[in-house]
Amino acid sequence: MEGKHAGGFESRGMVRDMKITILCVGKLKEKYLADAVKEYGKRLSRYCKLEIVEVADEKTMEQASDAQIRQVKEKEGGRLLKYIKDAFVFALAIDGEQMDSVEFARKVESLGIEGKSHLIFVIGGSLGLDDRILRQADKKLSFSKMTFPHQLMRVILLEQIYRSYRIIQGEPYHK
Repeated sequence: MEGKHAGGFESRGMVRDMKITILCVGKLKEKYLADAVKEYGKRLSRYCKLEIVEVADEKTMEQASDAQIRQVKEKEGGRLLKYIKDAFVFALAIDGEQMDSVEFARKVESLGIEGKSHLIFVIGGSLGLDDRILRQADKKLSFSKMTFPHQLMRVILLEQIYRSYRIIQGEPYHK
């Protein structure tokens, strides 16, 4: 579908062969979050191949020292690094770039046009991401200066990916 859409977005066609991987620390515990992830997975299936990879999280002591926090992030980071290969990597980080939905859609589409057929979005655990992940990422992305539970962030991210595909296709989606 070609043409100009709301917000001045110029669609240049859809990249349907794109693979999206959500790489995250920890398993979803709440049924309502798992249901939401499943629903967005179903919705996204008409636009891309979606994969969700969960790695084990580390137990963290309540009053953990900086060294203990660093150690937890390093262990989780090591697990995540095993899955990061030959893809464009977005690290979700509070100090990353903030985009509106149209800008995000433009980024997803431009990566597809550039031949990037695999996008990986990395969501850290409750303490955030290991520095190795942040350094290796192609782009740091922030959804807000606020802190969200990492499990809820999965749903928010999937909704925005879905919204971006709707924008790219020029399909209606509530604002």
